Amino acid sequence: MAYPDMLSLKGQSALVTGASSGIGRAVAVALAEAGADVAVNYHGSREGAERTVEMIHALGGTAVAIRADVASESDVKALYDTAEQALGPLDIVVSNAGRQKDAAIGDMSLDAWNAVISTNLTGAFLVGREAVLRFRRKGMRPEVSRALGKLIFNSSVHERIPWAFRVNYAASKGGLKLLMESLAQEVSQERIRVNSVAPGAIATEINRAEREKDDGEKAMLALIPYKRIGDPDDIGRASAWLASDASDYVVGQTLFIDGGMTLYPEFRGGG
Repeated sequence: MAYPDMLSLKGQSALVTGASSGIGRAVAVALAEAGADVAVNYHGSREGAERTVEMIHALGGTAVAIRADVASESDVKALYDTAEQALGPLDIVVSNAGRQKDAAIGDMSLDAWNAVISTNLTGAFLVGREAVLRFRRKGMRPEVSRALGKLIFNSSVHERIPWAFRVNYAASKGGLKLLMESLAQEVSQERIRVNSVAPGAIATEINRAEREKDDGEKAMLALIPYKRIGDPDDIGRASAWLASDASDYVVGQTLFIDGGMTLYPEFRGGG
């Protein structure tokens, strides 16, 4: 197989959760650019999801928007049913949906803790478990991929870097790291590839207010050796590579896409 062909996702179907904006949208569009048909999941913004679908249609691709709460077991099963009815059996699943509810530990409510854990960790478990079941049901399709299925979790640099005032978010991503690795260890012998992407500082709506503060962008850049804030497309391109046969021997790995943030740049001068 020629190397360029190994990057193609033509003939494959994908599901991306939380794809109505930001990183999820970029991932959905990147998969479509590589040739995949894409189910665009959303929870809150139907308008945003439909915009993602329109962007894929503009590329000549096939896409459908589907509402579901990834923290709901019944919603997740219905999401997969609807996606397969529209696009056929799924070859690629990207568990991207996530949320933040920040507070100092003394002010963080149990509801705020549970909300973040439910979406970021329990939601990833539900989406990942259903992906494995659907991949098994589908069976191998060697004409389109060397793998039975590709499951990609959207983690964060904060699976490695502690994050004060956001213990719920950091705990969810730390848990996601071992969820991904343990699941990869369990199912890789079935030719199911499980990996994660771990974004650093990416320019999205979730951090727009922080970036637009006085010296906000400067403070972010001080944490990034490469000296630029990431773009959602950086994550989209990496996810498309992980979903392709070009990365077929990559299993159980977290790909940090962070401009070097996890290199602890504050120690560059000796600490």
